Amino acid sequence: MRSVLFLLFLSLAATAAEKSARTCRILFIAAAGDVPATLHLFDGKTAQEVELTRMGFSPIYKISPEAVGLALLSTPPPATGAASGIPEGAPTVRLAESIHDFYLIVSSDPSNQVAPVKMQVIDADVANFKHGQMLWFNLTKNKVGGIVGTRKLVIEPNARLILDAPASGLEEYHVNIHFVEPGKERAEPLCETNWFHDPRSRSVLFIMQPEGSMIPRIQGFPDFRSAVPAKSK
Repeated sequence: MRSVLFLLFLSLAATAAEKSARTCRILFIAAAGDVPATLHLFDGKTAQEVELTRMGFSPIYKISPEAVGLALLSTPPPATGAASGIPEGAPTVRLAESIHDFYLIVSSDPSNQVAPVKMQVIDADVANFKHGQMLWFNLTKNKVGGIVGTRKLVIEPNARLILDAPASGLEEYHVNIHFVEPGKERAEPLCETNWFHDPRSRSVLFIMQPEGSMIPRIQGFPDFRSAVPAKSK
């Protein structure tokens, strides 16, 4: 009987630990200036070196379940576990208790003398952002819309939305997207092509306005999670 109770206790403890575990993936968009390839992510308890991946998501990183905020630093704080070791002006962001899996979207901020970046937390819990779905960010002043596979896309300027899976299986689908500039009514072509759908993966897409260009650009990043464990701190 004691052994049964002991095994039950271990099972409940493992389940509680799994629920409290937190993970993140980092994506560095709109890279500009002299930004290092790695920085140190401090969660109030420990610091870990993380990759600022330009062309896709970083590895999966574990975050302390007790973390209420994050900081990116050029070097680890002098005393790990001491928030007072964070340099004044360091890029920071709050982390809600309800968020367990998230994206850390990082972009350039040359004015920051501690680490030349700024960041934003995006909830990526699979209960809210499911496999096969697409998370769109319109970072321009244009209204964007069109056909994405079997779905209709309409996204306002400086907005974001989740689009349901544009196809059902491992298959190509057609994409035809236009944009409308502020103060105009005529839609201009933005993208017409075929994309590939993987129902095991989620996709994060950014509509951005490159400097010096009149035409926006779409950048997409798949988030496929294999059975590889998250990087330990």
